[in-house]
Amino acid sequence: FLGSQAWEWKNFIKGSYGAVQLNDGKIIQFENHVNGFKLVEKISKSLAKEACIMSVDGKLKDLSYEIKKNSTVRIITSKDKEGLEVLRHDTAHILAMAVQELFSGTQVTIGPVIEDGFYYDFLRQEPFTEDDLEKIENRMKEIIDRDEKTTREVWKRNDAISHFKKIGEHYKSEIIKDIPKEEEVSIYHHGKWHDLCRGPHLPSTGKIGKAFKLTKVSGAYWRGDSNNEMLQRIYGTCWANQKDLDNYLKRLEEAEKRDHRKLGKEMDLFHFREESPGAVFWHSKGWNLFLKLIQYMRAKQKQEGYQEINTPELLDKSLWEKSGHWEKFGEHMFTSTTPDKKIFAIKPMNCPGCVQIFNQGLKSYRDLPLKMSEFGKVHRYEPSGALHGLLRVRAFTQDDAHIFCTEEQITQQCLSVTNLILEIYKDLGFENIILKFSDRPKIRVGEDKIWDKSEAALLEAIKASKLEYSVSSGEGAFYGPKIDFILRDAIERDWQCGTLQVDLNLPGRLNATYIGEDGQKKTPVMLHRALFGSLERFAGILIEHYAGHLPFWLSPLQIVIATITSDSDNYADDIFQQLRNKGLRVEKDVRNEKIGYKIREHSTAKIPVIMVIGKKEAENKTVSVRRLGSEKTETFKIDEILKVLFRESLPPNSKEQS
Repeated sequence: FLGSQAWEWKNFIKGSYGAVQLNDGKIIQFENHVNGFKLVEKISKSLAKEACIMSVDGKLKDLSYEIKKNSTVRIITSKDKEGLEVLRHDTAHILAMAVQELFSGTQVTIGPVIEDGFYYDFLRQEPFTEDDLEKIENRMKEIIDRDEKTTREVWKRNDAISHFKKIGEHYKSEIIKDIPKEEEVSIYHHGKWHDLCRGPHLPSTGKIGKAFKLTKVSGAYWRGDSNNEMLQRIYGTCWANQKDLDNYLKRLEEAEKRDHRKLGKEMDLFHFREESPGAVFWHSKGWNLFLKLIQYMRAKQKQEGYQEINTPELLDKSLWEKSGHWEKFGEHMFTSTTPDKKIFAIKPMNCPGCVQIFNQGLKSYRDLPLKMSEFGKVHRYEPSGALHGLLRVRAFTQDDAHIFCTEEQITQQCLSVTNLILEIYKDLGFENIILKFSDRPKIRVGEDKIWDKSEAALLEAIKASKLEYSVSSGEGAFYGPKIDFILRDAIERDWQCGTLQVDLNLPGRLNATYIGEDGQKKTPVMLHRALFGSLERFAGILIEHYAGHLPFWLSPLQIVIATITSDSDNYADDIFQQLRNKGLRVEKDVRNEKIGYKIREHSTAKIPVIMVIGKKEAENKTVSVRRLGSEKTETFKIDEILKVLFRESLPPNSKEQS
């Protein structure tokens, strides 16, 4: 336990003394007990200024916590993930404190930490305005300047319920009733203001600093249930220093410019309607992009030996019960009852249907691995408040594949899938990939020896990729371990897209078997694999990653021929036909508008190439070419530019391109 120390921990303490072991192995001895404040003072004065909270034997504690026994302690600052989260949690409390100081009668509900920030939900009759956010921010800064001391108390459950009811905080009393009986009811005071909270927290409000910003207000139902009251949610962000805050706000500004919903409208790609919430109405150009992604993926999968299949969208409830999805996923499924009282569900995933195809006909070990891919339309219920353009929908297309293999083939197939996923991401412009490995949970199916083999296979595939990866212990699916593939886009946002899962459960539940070398029936291992995940979501990610400037080969509309005068219309027709014959996606703009207006309009629509044709070009049999994002115009002979654009129109690694 003491690393290089020569003595046993149990023999280190004598009499009324105790000791703390730090991360670096250093031992600090204390008499009777010591709190975090005294401990950091003993370590260093600079650390005393930066310390936020501490971890005592793996549990996060306030610095005021008294250590009364031998413990391992880690001091946490705002540079640590846990420290930044505490900073944000404290800022959420100060937000609520400021709101109640400014707007008396406002009830507070919950205020958790979220990615990059925090929010707090309030019940108030009048809506918060942008001016209110500025007032609240200024009051928060005043509270920080007051440097209110933070203290923790443990209350009796019934006393806490009565207290919050008495002061009109009915939501707080409701939350306390739901706290498990074995848990303490802890109350944190910041000066006179107090809140129900598990903690831990900073020693005082002055420790928060002023690197925070309130970002927006939205509506939110109490506990996410549309049958409950509508609350007002104020979002904010908080960082360890002003530089980090400024960088984040710049990313937010850039993200707003790249918003796929805004670009989708400018590029005429898609729209949504209330009559079918969470379902995409693809326009011609957007559908071209969608089909191009499928075409590209289809070609890659064919090279890898996948057989493409298609399964029904409606399946009887009995199949979903047998697969286990009805029990675990039923509330997210869309169902229909027919006149003969049968219940059908629109599939939320493709897996059970794929197994039914595997089950047709006798399979031998010689047939394995058997790779089946499907671009299957699936439907899953999402609350209306969670829907977000292409990124969060109810109806989407999964680029699923399922690989049926023997136990001995798991490793090679995992390596093969990982290489394919990484190759595809690189082709599409994503080279910064992070992998997350999740191993066996406590509640699981399958024998441990198969779990051992599956986990080892996935880890081998990860290590072979030589990419950064993290381990989420115990977070695998109940049916097997998995790898999640996380893309980092052009403005440093992470998107979880692809996944590779080893399934030790579903083939057995659905009676999938093959004949082994020994002539006996065996259950295959099933690998679930998705590369994009949802094609709709991936299209949204691509649009934002490229800010609409999609690679030429992917662009829904690649070229617009814009005429200067009607004299060149016939020549434009000729060029148009030559480009179309080469398979290029092209349109003509022969409107009676000024050429500058046409160029601006098509540039806004993110058309990669604008060919300008006037009288001079018609006479010389040339075209003037303007590329998106460039002010420069170049003149080419049509045969010359045709060759260039045809090469650019081919997907990466295409044989024709080489």
